[in-house]
Amino acid sequence: MSVVSIARLRRVACAVGVLVLFASGQAFAQASAASPPAGQPQTDPQQIREELNRLRAEFEAIRESYGARLSALEAKLGGGQTTGTAAAPTPGAPPAPGAPPTADVPAGAAGAGGPQSPLPVYGSTSASSKIFNPDIAVIGNFLTATGRNTVEPLPGFELREAEVSLQAVVDPYARADFFLAATPGGLEVEEGYVTFSSLPGGLLAKVGQMKEQFGKVNTLHAHTLPWADTPLVMRNLLGGEEGLSDAGMSVSKLVLNPWFFLEATGEVYRGSSGVFEASKPGHVSWLGRIRGYRDLTEGTNLDIGASVTRGYNELGSDFTTRLIGVDATFRYRPLRRAIYRRFVGRSELMWSRREQEDGTVPAFGMYVSGEYQFARRWFGGIRYDRSERAFDASLVDKGPSFVLTFWPSEFSQIRGQVRRTRYAEGVTANEALFQFLFSIGAHGAHVF
Repeated sequence: MSVVSIARLRRVACAVGVLVLFASGQAFAQASAASPPAGQPQTDPQQIREELNRLRAEFEAIRESYGARLSALEAKLGGGQTTGTAAAPTPGAPPAPGAPPTADVPAGAAGAGGPQSPLPVYGSTSASSKIFNPDIAVIGNFLTATGRNTVEPLPGFELREAEVSLQAVVDPYARADFFLAATPGGLEVEEGYVTFSSLPGGLLAKVGQMKEQFGKVNTLHAHTLPWADTPLVMRNLLGGEEGLSDAGMSVSKLVLNPWFFLEATGEVYRGSSGVFEASKPGHVSWLGRIRGYRDLTEGTNLDIGASVTRGYNELGSDFTTRLIGVDATFRYRPLRRAIYRRFVGRSELMWSRREQEDGTVPAFGMYVSGEYQFARRWFGGIRYDRSERAFDASLVDKGPSFVLTFWPSEFSQIRGQVRRTRYAEGVTANEALFQFLFSIGAHGAHVF
């Protein structure tokens, strides 16, 4: 018999008493107010009083009986908890044969208030033990390369990056994300920012070290790319594989309507990342981006964006670099076979306007790629790159790549890539890359 059952018995006893009193009162009122028919003797008030006294005596007997039974049950429960002879029932398990029915109550509720009663536990023990700890994950990116490349040689075996992520909700109005990247060149903060999601006007703000929202590939971490390397346009026009990443502030606004999703973003940075190199504290760089997203059918959607950024380059305060980019992503994933078939087509076009001593150098670069899932865990893809160099637009690098990816699980990937690159120096490089990605811990989602 649980505490809830005892409380129910008490409520039943009180209800019975109230009904008895109410019935006796009604009988007395009816007997007093009714007039007997002619020829019959009137009701004796003394008989009515005797009847009421009898009902009260019966009610007292019932109350004493229930009180004795409740006292016996409470004593039995108290003795079982003190001596430990009665095992606590498992929540959700059927009662033992011959045992009284029990009700499901929170852990620690039975015997609450007693000197030896356990404290109540709200939620699971594991959740309460990490309430002040962020979600931690480690992702390894191991790369092997074979072939011949005299322009951009890669080591045969390399732990290209080990990313440690620390992510948690700060309060109901903000969350923090930190990504530490350990590479052969050292340890650095790849990203570390706080996001304020409840600002007036529906604005969303980020402050800290971030990847600038220029295009698509620039916003992605190395382990989220669909290839083992980065496109040539990233290395030629955005300053390297790391791209544009700097300390600053970002503010964006979402516009939702029945036809499409629209996001406008404005950012201001310190001005020292990728192709930018601020020579004075006030030489900041700025960025503007607009992105549109629309579902074409229940299984397809289209994502289009345009970006522009400007900052000072390493030549001094009289020279700037301006970048313009247009990106498009098409996704197809049929609902009925979503785990077996999907297709993603991507493309980015970038224009660079770099000021230097001999004038402004206009350079253009692009890539186009497609990835298709042809089995439960298998993906195949192709990519074509073509990019001029930011310092000299007459130098053009280009070439195709073929990719095959196998997902043993959602926590690991094995990828093979064959690429053929024809550099502007007249050198042709043929390489085979093998990438192994593995993850431990709870890693949050990146930019979609």
